[in-house]
Amino acid sequence: MTPRGTRPMMRPFGASRISMTIMGHRGGALEMARARVVLISAVFALVYLIMAVRLFDLTVMQGELAHVMQTETEIAAPPTPLKKPERRADIIDRNGVLLATSVKSVALFVDPHIVVDAPHVVTELVKIFPTLNRAKLEKQLAGKGRYVSLAKELTPQQQAAVTRIGDPGLAFENTYRRIYPQGNLTAHIVGYGSNDDNGLAGIERSMNAGLMKSDQPVQLAMDVRVQHILRREVERSMAHFRGIGGAGIVMDTRNGEILAATSLPDFDPHHPRNPNDNAMFNRVSLGIYEMGSTFKIFSTAAHLEVKQPSMSETFDASQPLRRGRFVINDYKGEDRVMTIPEIFMVSSNIGTALMANATGSQNLQRIYRDLGLLDAPQTELAEMGKPMVPHPWTEISNLTASFGHGIAVSPLQVASAVASVVNGGLKVQPTLLRKNEADASATAVRVLSARTSAHMRQLMRLVVEKGTGKNANVVGYRVGGKTGTAEKSGIGGYDRKRLISSFVGAFPIDDPRYVVFVMVDEPKPAADSYGYATAGWVAAPAVGRVISNMGAVLGLMPDAAAPEIAAPLHQYVNLKKAH
Repeated sequence: MTPRGTRPMMRPFGASRISMTIMGHRGGALEMARARVVLISAVFALVYLIMAVRLFDLTVMQGELAHVMQTETEIAAPPTPLKKPERRADIIDRNGVLLATSVKSVALFVDPHIVVDAPHVVTELVKIFPTLNRAKLEKQLAGKGRYVSLAKELTPQQQAAVTRIGDPGLAFENTYRRIYPQGNLTAHIVGYGSNDDNGLAGIERSMNAGLMKSDQPVQLAMDVRVQHILRREVERSMAHFRGIGGAGIVMDTRNGEILAATSLPDFDPHHPRNPNDNAMFNRVSLGIYEMGSTFKIFSTAAHLEVKQPSMSETFDASQPLRRGRFVINDYKGEDRVMTIPEIFMVSSNIGTALMANATGSQNLQRIYRDLGLLDAPQTELAEMGKPMVPHPWTEISNLTASFGHGIAVSPLQVASAVASVVNGGLKVQPTLLRKNEADASATAVRVLSARTSAHMRQLMRLVVEKGTGKNANVVGYRVGGKTGTAEKSGIGGYDRKRLISSFVGAFPIDDPRYVVFVMVDEPKPAADSYGYATAGWVAAPAVGRVISNMGAVLGLMPDAAAPEIAAPLHQYVNLKKAH
């Protein structure tokens, strides 16, 4: 409003428009600037928000996710077996025949930690594997362990049935199982293993570490052809004379290689029995027995070595030998004075004891020890018996030990000692592994003179030719040997009805290559043995059959035209009185 009389001031129309335009431009610029600031702030806020979210994701969410993924992985994949399965090396005979080998197999295990439906799993597994213990399996699945072995050597049908259960806790693993192609034939020597592939007996046990580490097979000295012959004949003799057990050995006299060794009864190494079962006992190396008159080989050799007598030397066996309360008799006495060949041929206890008395206690013990009869033999087997030796070694011990009474050794010791006696007098170290003959002879130790060895070969041939071992004779192979019949000890003394009947032979006796030993435990008289169960009827024929058969298998041709090495001893033998 303007004062009255006053003329209002008039602004040009153009000036007003210019002012309004200027003000409009300023407002727009401010609005635009404000919008830009808001936009930039929003962008920065968004960036900070993204960074905060990412940081939260990295520090919290990813850690939880990793834990969840780890848990899911554990559930999806059961733990691996405790050890990587390894393949044991093969065991073969001297000709490369498989005695033990490992083949691939599939085993089943369970991770109780991730079993989804334990009752269902237990029910189905018991259906597939009836031998599983349900209560034990339920307890295992409720435990905290992560690895429980359920079954080995699954068949394809069993594996398919387990797969159909569909529980994530069940899983398979590749493994190896041990098989023995020869079965019972080589059970006591080759041995067997446990479910976790560790050797428990025989070569499998004694060479366990080497078999686990080596890719090369272990080669034994055994010849499965000879092994089959030996087992068959020992079993035949056992059956015929109704024995409770038996043992046999075939040994190379040059290097101690054991071509065959059998202990009966035996067992299936795929399904070994209780360790205390009679069939699990290795009579060849672990069994300790009084061997009776086979010991006359060693006591006679000791007398020849120490005294170097003429074969015409005589001893009076016309009367029983009395020492204090002890009386030594002969089984079938000659009741006369006899020469050394006669004493050995008819197996006189009295004559042998008198020779031992002349030899001397210390000398007899020394020879026995040198031949390996007083200490446990060192071989590749862990199952090795320790001999029972008289202690103290008295005068009467010296007499009775000369004919195998009061001293007990293993069949392996007898075979090894005989090999040392007949091979020229060089100590034989028994071995189950194939050896180099040159290496063995280079390290041999002399225990008897060549002269003594030669005389013993003559005496052993005389036994088979005209004495107690005639049933072991094989035409053309010139067998030499010695019978041994011993009573087993029992409550209150020795039992005449319980015998150990054995025969040890060597052939060809003029240049011995092999020693063959057969023993039958507690034989009974047979219809064709005239009421006898002695070594001459029980074991000697078995040795003869083994020699006859193995000679053909090994290509040892019989030589019927060879001179008879025992012939020079005939002049010292009264054949009319000798049995």
